[in-house]
Amino acid sequence: DFKDVDFFGADYRVFFTADYDECQRACTQDPGCQFFTFLNKDFSQSDIRFKCHLKFSWSVPAPPTVERNAGLVSGFSQNNQFPQQIATACEGKFFQSTDIPGSDLLSLPAASSEHCQVLCSAHPQCSYFSFISNDFTCYLKNNLNVMVLEAKEGIVSGLPARFCQLSDNWIKLTFEGVDFRGSDIRNEQLDNANACQTKCTEDLSCQFYTYLNDNFSDAAVRRRCFLKRVITMPAPPKVNKLDNVVSGFSLRNCVNAV
Repeated sequence: DFKDVDFFGADYRVFFTADYDECQRACTQDPGCQFFTFLNKDFSQSDIRFKCHLKFSWSVPAPPTVERNAGLVSGFSQNNQFPQQIATACEGKFFQSTDIPGSDLLSLPAASSEHCQVLCSAHPQCSYFSFISNDFTCYLKNNLNVMVLEAKEGIVSGLPARFCQLSDNWIKLTFEGVDFRGSDIRNEQLDNANACQTKCTEDLSCQFYTYLNDNFSDAAVRRRCFLKRVITMPAPPKVNKLDNVVSGFSLRNCVNAV
């Protein structure tokens, strides 16, 4: 545990618990919780003492920018590891040419509607999602009361799947004319996009890639393979010193966790 340390931000659920241990147990037993902060009995603001803040960080690789650009091919490592593997397989539920307006929780880039669904399934507050294919925007939405479907071309909406294993076919696809811009870890010259995908898959630090074809506009960087990654581990967005709070991590992946 981290005494007098606040893992600031990333809260998705808050409640009162008797002590730090109970807060950690709550985090460990909640699949969405990666880390937490507990306000103890001596915290300066008396009416929020004993408050337990459960917090979330992404476990799914998500390129920071996805955009159309001619002469490029992008895709994912075939070796991406996801923390939650469930034996029961299931088909994702999609509503083609359908928008679910409003109730936006957050928007982020995604390569496909299937990728957007995996992001929604990973986020504990996501009730459903809408993916706009034209600009690769994934809207995660939060509304547990109603879901209003509205016919709209160019949008695929759907529901998360948290208690079964979605297909990983979205990882096997390559995206022609699409740039996963940024998050480069290194680049090298390779013959084709298939070789670039293989290189990314063989490199355990690579999560996704972009390959510049022979017809890319800038001849100087043609046939270059850019290997990329983002942080997908329990990483608090901010760590502050704060008296009379205790922070810690889920014990879900520890041996003999309670």
